[in-house]
Amino acid sequence: MMQDTAKPLQTQPLQIESLDAFVFRAPAEPPVQTSFGIMHDRPAVLLRLRDKDGAEGWGEVWCNFPTVGAEHRARMALAYGRPVITSQPWSNPRQAWLTMLERFAVLMLQTGEPGPLHQIAAGIDMAMWDLAARRAGLPVWRALGGASAWPVPVYASGINPTDPQKLAVAKREEGYRAFKLKVGFGEARDMANLRAMREALGDDAVMMVDANQAWDAEQAIAAGRRMAPFDLLWLEEPVRADAPPQTWAHLARQQPLRLAGGENLSSMARYDDFIAQPGMSVIQPDAGKWGGLSGCIDVARRANAAGKWYCPHWLGAGIGLVASLHLKTAAGGDGYVEVDANPNPLRDTTAAPAMRVQDGCVQLPDAPGFGVTPDLAALQAYAVRFDQAGL
Repeated sequence: MMQDTAKPLQTQPLQIESLDAFVFRAPAEPPVQTSFGIMHDRPAVLLRLRDKDGAEGWGEVWCNFPTVGAEHRARMALAYGRPVITSQPWSNPRQAWLTMLERFAVLMLQTGEPGPLHQIAAGIDMAMWDLAARRAGLPVWRALGGASAWPVPVYASGINPTDPQKLAVAKREEGYRAFKLKVGFGEARDMANLRAMREALGDDAVMMVDANQAWDAEQAIAAGRRMAPFDLLWLEEPVRADAPPQTWAHLARQQPLRLAGGENLSSMARYDDFIAQPGMSVIQPDAGKWGGLSGCIDVARRANAAGKWYCPHWLGAGIGLVASLHLKTAAGGDGYVEVDANPNPLRDTTAAPAMRVQDGCVQLPDAPGFGVTPDLAALQAYAVRFDQAGL
């Protein structure tokens, strides 16, 4: 695996003149099922930054839940993110991200909405890296310190508990070699689905499971033990994300599967706690939920240094997916990047041409920035008008 040995990005100060937010919704056919809820459509919030010279950068804000969350986050990005990001020149994207966290700190307490504000800061940071790298004529993975592109392993994620083997086989035909099944729907259904997938894919296929925080510790231990014969690569989020790190160590001692998690953590201190625990083997920050690229590259490097796997979480549209591939390309190390297996035109339209899966891997091009620019005309059929009164 390539390591991050290149020099970090050097660029002229960035003076942001505008921030625009775009909301899209596409039908979820079939609906995406998790142990805690069902997604009946696929939302996306894209952010566009423009600097004083007209150069652009694009980011994406996590917005899958609640179902009304996309429009709310777009309004908050304009109301609170725009005044900060346009307020001064920035020497680099990290400076802007740290300043947003500082400016948002009291607001997070006052509103009781630290999640959406972290997600807005993350999406803006993503766009700042895209913009800064474009201005420097570099791909983002190189701007983050990566030495060269390499074939990054990816896996087909979000495989629903209804006839999962059918989707898994279809994704195998597209070039995927690793597959993650949703579990937490009852012992009988989970086990039947695992049997069906393993029989359909064969013994050589890599399989993982994701419980989406479905169980308590003892239920998770029992689940890990009964699923072990299926030769699974990891068991993801078997317990609540706010369970203490010691709970993960207990799970690791009492059941045989490698444990994965981290998409719902929201501070470097929490990631440090989990990385330090032997029970957490696979670290999965989501660049649209917390940290953007500035925070997640730090998590990645600390995870690698500790001998853990850095595996970016993503289940949204294409900008965040491509950003996750750039993060993994820059960070190197063992692990995979998550790619949603379910139909989503918002992902497919915005991720092209970067997403070419060959023998289970994606190798990014050398194009500046993320190498992709959303085609707003092509997305127009999914555009949602949202009230901007008072902004």
